[in-house]
Amino acid sequence: MTDQPQPSTPATAPDLFTWEFASDPYPAYAWLREHSPVHKTRLPSGVEAWLVTRYADAKQTLADNRLSKNPAHHDEPAHAKGKTGIPGERKAELMTHLLNIDPPDHTRLRRLVSKAFTPRRVAEFAPRVQELTDTLIDGFARKGSADLIHDFAFPLPIYAICDLLGVPREDQDDFRDWAGMMIRHQGGPRGGVARSVKKMRGYLADLIHRKREALPTEPAPGEDLISGLIRASDHGEHLTENEAAAMAFILLFAGFETTVNLIGNGTYALLTHPGQRARLQTSLAAGERGLLETGVEELLRYDGPVELATWRFATQPLTLGGQRIEAGDPVLVVLAAADRDPERFADPDALDLARRDNQHLGYGHGIHYCLGAPLARLEGQTALATLLTRLPDLRLAADPAELRWRGGLIMRGLRTLPVEFAPAGRDETSEL
Repeated sequence: MTDQPQPSTPATAPDLFTWEFASDPYPAYAWLREHSPVHKTRLPSGVEAWLVTRYADAKQTLADNRLSKNPAHHDEPAHAKGKTGIPGERKAELMTHLLNIDPPDHTRLRRLVSKAFTPRRVAEFAPRVQELTDTLIDGFARKGSADLIHDFAFPLPIYAICDLLGVPREDQDDFRDWAGMMIRHQGGPRGGVARSVKKMRGYLADLIHRKREALPTEPAPGEDLISGLIRASDHGEHLTENEAAAMAFILLFAGFETTVNLIGNGTYALLTHPGQRARLQTSLAAGERGLLETGVEELLRYDGPVELATWRFATQPLTLGGQRIEAGDPVLVVLAAADRDPERFADPDALDLARRDNQHLGYGHGIHYCLGAPLARLEGQTALATLLTRLPDLRLAADPAELRWRGGLIMRGLRTLPVEFAPAGRDETSEL
């Protein structure tokens, strides 16, 4: 099923969180699954945490209500120093969002936002996603080369989520700049992430105020998400302004970086598995979508955008995978390891776009299952199908060994993805 040699499991305990590990963590995760499936380690930040690597344990952990999302349950002061969340969110008063709270607040906030991501609403948004996709490809199709991260995978979900939130078009490039700083992590100036988060927080607070002032009495069809959040808060749902800003922030943050990596990792996997890529192109040329749909799910399983699920903290002592977890201990579910567990997936290190039995954990499980999964799937399917159709001879312009993966704990994604193709094109005068 695959065009590449399969990874070999190391004979001894692997080093974690090195640059070599970031390039290919899967052999190390195979060792952990076999020898230490619930593994205590010291993270690069200095925080000690448990890593859960087997599929069955991971699924149980993601749905276990004894594990809280609220950092207040951490028994160390590290969370107060910004070491267990999104950089800068605490100082910018952005902590009250879906990734950091438990029921009943989580239930209330999720209900308010979920209407923006219904299958019907996402389907209505499909033409705009296609328009954005084509416009971005128009911008580099005549050149014969591109960095697909910078030129395509990064701006597409930024502009899409900004449209969904209701950020005016004239302000969306500012969001692109702030978001770029947030995902560069070590690649930007010291303190740049926190400054970008603070700027985004200030902008969102002002935008919420302006939208509240101009909000019509009755919602218009397809009303933007920020207006919907304001309307709910003004009708007895008790959404504070801080909650509204935090919610808009996390939807932007979680809604773009995951999709950047889905498109980037997915395109890279296809370019390094020519047999699978050819199958998909043949299917698309025949006007079929079945292989595209199962293929995106397989790309999410094979090398998904979220390597580790976001932080959880034990609220009481518990046993997990034979290990005793003490109250206050941080627990991180390694989705990338669970989704290659041979106890759950046949031939898990092979890329098979037609894989049917594919209940991967790429979007989580339980009450914190990714709210934006339908939108991310739409963007991933549209982006990959359009790239392969419009640039059929797309190829890597660098040795895979030379590519660098972004440092970071939660997300997995390439810094750059240089490609070449026969120059083609459409009118480049259209605007986003």
